[in-house]
Amino acid sequence: MLEENYPYYLANKPVQANSDLEVTDKYTGEVATRVALADAKAIDQAIGAAVEAAPAFGAMPPYERQQILQHCVNRFQERHEELSQALCIEAGKPIKDSRGEVTRLIDTFRIAAEESVRMNGEIMNLEIGPRAKGYRGMYKRVPIGPCSFISPFNFPLNLAAHKVAPALAVGCSFVLKPASLTPIGALLIGEILAETDLPEGAFSILPCRRDGAELFTTDERLKVLSFTGSPDVGWKLKRDAGKKKVVLELGGNAACVVDDDAHLDDAVARIVFGAFYQSGQSCIGVQRVIVHESVYDEFKQKLVKATKALKSGDPKDDETFIGPMISEKEAKRLEEWIQSAVQSGGTLLCGGDRNGAILEATLLEDVPKDQPICTEEAFGPVAVLSLFNDFSKALDEVNDSVFGLQAGIFTRDVYHMLEAWDRLDVGGVIIGDVPSWRVDNMPYGGVKESGLGREGVRFAMEDMTEIRNLVIRTP
Repeated sequence: MLEENYPYYLANKPVQANSDLEVTDKYTGEVATRVALADAKAIDQAIGAAVEAAPAFGAMPPYERQQILQHCVNRFQERHEELSQALCIEAGKPIKDSRGEVTRLIDTFRIAAEESVRMNGEIMNLEIGPRAKGYRGMYKRVPIGPCSFISPFNFPLNLAAHKVAPALAVGCSFVLKPASLTPIGALLIGEILAETDLPEGAFSILPCRRDGAELFTTDERLKVLSFTGSPDVGWKLKRDAGKKKVVLELGGNAACVVDDDAHLDDAVARIVFGAFYQSGQSCIGVQRVIVHESVYDEFKQKLVKATKALKSGDPKDDETFIGPMISEKEAKRLEEWIQSAVQSGGTLLCGGDRNGAILEATLLEDVPKDQPICTEEAFGPVAVLSLFNDFSKALDEVNDSVFGLQAGIFTRDVYHMLEAWDRLDVGGVIIGDVPSWRVDNMPYGGVKESGLGREGVRFAMEDMTEIRNLVIRTP
């Protein structure tokens, strides 16, 4: 299914400089393909090319940028199954989830195509007093300049798209570093971009080792750094980024509250999905489930039954729900967290066993709040149950976290909905569904350790532009 070798893209062109990066099939562990690795010289060349391309790309009419984005949409649709299978192999993502991510990739580029001709300014009334009589003003948004993007392994297509598509929409040249574990999706995007008439140097996609990627962060020619990944890495990059604008989409240990009036069967179905889809490797995956005491026992029984019914195994099988985690090392790390939770007094309700990189869907309860499975980001197929008898205190428990990405609230009480929206210290409150829900035009991002700034196509476009004011005086 995959090619034997993949080039990187330097200044719009494929370069098979080497075949140094092995990309494994995450289910079998075997080498599936090899990818060219960029060195510091290539990264420096790419940034220089992005600088040179910036004026021409910024001056490109919006309708031409829209045509480029629409070309990508058309080609992604034509290559939907190829993209899905490649994602399934390189990320170990179950094929149903892989196809869903390709659909979101298409959505993200389609939204960007629509928004590319809507980046407007505003006419301002400046005559706020006698001093300003005869003055009128207006502003427009202009491309900020070359951008640096670093994308993660868990959504190799769509999280790269959330950086690339807005940049194309506003006319910002860019360099992209995809995750070394899952670079193929980004390179396939590059292959399709190379079919277009973008100015030479408008894009480069360069897999590289982490220790060789310093220029993506420190080079002063770059005007924006957009990073999605772990908090430890993200906040370090911000410290090193200098004067450039920084957008960080980082981790979480998202909570879900199940109120006493919730539709339990619906809540169970959605929480099983939110906790365990793509083996729990999502920063907004359900990790903490806080349930009203009056429905706790019934909810727990239903949730355990549904969790035990999930099929794990080969992600290429249409029936598989739980595939491998990104590596056996990560599966072992989470297995140790589960064992620590049980040894400290927690109860294992189901799961907990590991076979290589595949960890069973796992539910725990009565886990001490200081355990890593409660305080840190699990990033795997584990959720912890607890109960409450006062809704306000349940919200306090949601907020008792260093993270603040999204939260889900299953309630039909409008006052509880509004209280949650007012009080939860998170970037998004999802009523009647899990925090794992996201659609690609909404403002998405977190607070506290979960990040800085917002993605979502239009909001990312704003980060990649600057306001340029115009004032006209009539003598």
